Amino acid sequence: MWPQAHFNRPLIIGALVALIALPWLPGLELRVAALLPAVLAGLDIARQRRRQLLHRQLLEAAVHLSSDGLVISDRHNRVLAVNAAFSHITGYAPEEIIGRNPSLLSSGRHDEEFHARYRQALEVNGHWEGEVWNRRKQGDEYPEWLRARRIEQGGDVFHVALFTDITRHKAREQDLQRLGLEDALTGLPNRRRLGDLLVSRLNGLRAGEAMDLALIDIDALKSINDALGAEGGDRLLQQFSQRLTALARGGVVGRIGGDEFVILRSTAGGEHTAWVDELRQVLTKPFEIGDQALHLALSIGSCRAPDDGADADVLMQRLESALYAAKRHGRNTDMRFQPALDAGGDLQLGLANDLRIAIESQGQLQLHYQCQHDASTGKVASVEALLRWKHPLRGAISPAEFVPLAERHGLMLRLGNWVLREAVQQQASWRRGGHRLCIWVNVSALQLIQGGFEASLAGLLMEYDVPASSIGLELTESVLLDERAGDVSRRLAALRARGHQIAVDDFGTGYSSLAYLKDLPVDKLKLDRAFIRSLPGERADAAITMAVLAMAKGLGMEMIAEGVETAEQREYLVSNGCGWIQGFYFSRPAPAGEVIERLNGYEAGNLAIKAA
Repeated sequence: MWPQAHFNRPLIIGALVALIALPWLPGLELRVAALLPAVLAGLDIARQRRRQLLHRQLLEAAVHLSSDGLVISDRHNRVLAVNAAFSHITGYAPEEIIGRNPSLLSSGRHDEEFHARYRQALEVNGHWEGEVWNRRKQGDEYPEWLRARRIEQGGDVFHVALFTDITRHKAREQDLQRLGLEDALTGLPNRRRLGDLLVSRLNGLRAGEAMDLALIDIDALKSINDALGAEGGDRLLQQFSQRLTALARGGVVGRIGGDEFVILRSTAGGEHTAWVDELRQVLTKPFEIGDQALHLALSIGSCRAPDDGADADVLMQRLESALYAAKRHGRNTDMRFQPALDAGGDLQLGLANDLRIAIESQGQLQLHYQCQHDASTGKVASVEALLRWKHPLRGAISPAEFVPLAERHGLMLRLGNWVLREAVQQQASWRRGGHRLCIWVNVSALQLIQGGFEASLAGLLMEYDVPASSIGLELTESVLLDERAGDVSRRLAALRARGHQIAVDDFGTGYSSLAYLKDLPVDKLKLDRAFIRSLPGERADAAITMAVLAMAKGLGMEMIAEGVETAEQREYLVSNGCGWIQGFYFSRPAPAGEVIERLNGYEAGNLAIKAA
């Protein structure tokens, strides 16, 4: 099983011939000369043996340094050798396992049929690979990824198996699954999990039972966070969720947004209004955060099933209608759903259903692309993908209307994934046509929170044979600061290492945490159009723009100014060192075909640097 020595055969044959002829050679000199090939052959054999020994020692050292466990067994499945990683993973020292059957490690999870398939694969294919559960010497079970191979050598049969302990990998899978169903900060069910629980509870209602639901919004939470800081705000939300959970008494509590919580309970005729009053009474008692006692203002929308509906989606929509009505009445108040509130709610629910259909069908959703230009020359360098919806009856619906609708009805993840696939597919088409434009795609918080974003993106790039460098990722400040997305800095660094560029979108409109920004792996800042609109006349906007340009330069980042519409705005930005601009001055968002026509026209010298 080790490398064989390669001897100098002509030299050995010559030495043998000389030794055989030695007794018949006349004279001492000829006999001494005949011995010379034998001496040289002996030295060559010794050198090859030393090299063989060195190879063996190096291979053994490499095997023992490997983090994968190694087991070598004979045709009778008796262990011949193991490495150090085997002992580290299983807890068995070499002398405890050598000469014994590896089945000593069996956890008992796999039946005889599994082991028969394993043996058959080795006999027929010569190899097998898959997940196996084994038991350590200490008695605890663990998952491993096993790769086994059958080797025939010198008329004998050996089995070589390499295995990796995947306990941490399985734990990460479970964490990702949990993050997909739970709010990371409070541990409460998220919107997706809450929807499943609501359906289950509704199906389990018995005759004469009802279900009370309440959607609770913490008024002015952003101001509270600004006053307490991020850590203090998190402690407040955790205490709030704990107090709300204590009120559930066998019910369900979930967090569906930054400041929105849902509680539901089954009841056999309890007073709905009294239940909501109890919620308010308990939840508005002071919260002790450090040395401060905080009194919260709460807006509460509520409803009861089956009186107000028996479908989970309908009930959630009516909860939202009631909450928004409470906010319209001045906040810090309660509102139970009434049919009059649903005059607009029915339209919104219908539109949400239409959006679901649009995501699954063809033709309604479309990506338009707005070019990003070199501020000085006007040359197109990249494009931003912008989603458009052409409703079959209502015509074009603004993103300002359907994006919040998607957020409220749990459609953002599906919508974001649709955009990502469409952009990658378009990039593949452009590259086949010889066009090299980076497409920037907006990434929502839900895409990061739900987990699997990186794997989905990598899978799309592989499916369409598109390099990572051709897909840029735009995230808003609120996404970067959302702790539910985990270690955003590490995740962005990994995406950047693959080749993606990272940009902060709508810069200046969020929390603008500069201390956080300086540590993020970001390539570009996109200054929001709100600061560009009044340039160059508005002194405050001009001062902010110049400060952001200086900061971006100091951090080694490029800056793109959004919403540039006039020559004066462009000239001001160019004179102050802004490298890239995006807006109606150069081009409006357009379908992919029109973008390429415009690009071809520019490259042919037919596109003037003036408003589109």
